[in-house]
Amino acid sequence: MNNDEALAPIDRLLAERACERLILDFIHRLDLGDPSSVAELFTDDGVWQWPHDHRRIEGREALREYFGSRPADRLSRRLMTNILVSVTSATTATATSYLTTYRIDGFVEGIAPSQLPTNVGHYEDTFRKVDNTWLLATRTTHLAFGADTARLAPPSNT
Repeated sequence: MNNDEALAPIDRLLAERACERLILDFIHRLDLGDPSSVAELFTDDGVWQWPHDHRRIEGREALREYFGSRPADRLSRRLMTNILVSVTSATTATATSYLTTYRIDGFVEGIAPSQLPTNVGHYEDTFRKVDNTWLLATRTTHLAFGADTARLAPPSNT
């Protein structure tokens, strides 16, 4: 950030907190809320991508469809740590945060059997302030460890 764009400490702190909140709101909506609503956290031209398998979802409507297609019987819990936000201007910021994902398909009810994490890695995010609201502009997922989502056996009727 150049000197003519210097932010007051309180403005920097508020920007950092708004971006941290987006990171956590993203996870909350996926795990406990309406997954398709994750799209609302992105700019209209927002992008979510995984370089490893060349997956790229671009635009709010495509993001809504993608996250909304999550299997109804999926149970997931994500742990977010080491969130480091860097404000780069009054309207832009970046962040890196670590993720650990526990996820299974075939969940019906109760407590699922313990599993090893499905994914461990980090997100690299860019943020843009639009109409006085901080939003994700890009989210890139980098996995250090990953596996296919396990499927629970259907409940027996005996």
